[in-house]
Amino acid sequence: MRSDAPKLLPVLRSQHQADLLTALLLHPGTEYTIAELAQRLSIPQSTVSGEVRRLADAGILAVRPVGRARLVSANVNSRLVGPLTELLTLTYGPHVVVADEFGGLQDVVLVVIFGSWAARYHGQRGRPPNDVDVLVVGRPDRVAMYAAAERAESRLRQPVNPTVCSPDQWAHPTEPLIKEIKSAPYVPVIDYAAGPVGDTA
Repeated sequence: MRSDAPKLLPVLRSQHQADLLTALLLHPGTEYTIAELAQRLSIPQSTVSGEVRRLADAGILAVRPVGRARLVSANVNSRLVGPLTELLTLTYGPHVVVADEFGGLQDVVLVVIFGSWAARYHGQRGRPPNDVDVLVVGRPDRVAMYAAAERAESRLRQPVNPTVCSPDQWAHPTEPLIKEIKSAPYVPVIDYAAGPVGDTA
């Protein structure tokens, strides 16, 4: 399966590689099997194996055999990993960071990123995003939501703008903003019907 260079960070060889690096480097110390990564990222297992092999050969990933399985993680001892993690966080990591920080909110059924970042993530050309627009579907505590946005801003070093709508407004949109979000590319980062999806396209 061919995957073109991502519009958010075209120096990477493919969006599959970007997804894989983001999932691993933004969660240092966490180990995954090849099968777990393929499932989390919705990438063919053979593609994940190839990307892991290339990145391990470059010293960016660490692979530890356990029985017949291979556990993959970021190679925190590599001097390349720190700068690469920062680059990925700033450009490709908003869906992971938002999932991390908004994941503890109560009375939320869905969190999505929309706007320019989502458009670039889905391959639409345009200027680099200057902020991250987040829609929270549910009835969250506003203080907790804005605190989550501030934490995400601190990690991403760019504004994170949360907006709220009710589940009914999302399911049956009448407001222009919700209609616009649903008609354009958006990235679900938390879906409590399916679980956190911060590492998926």
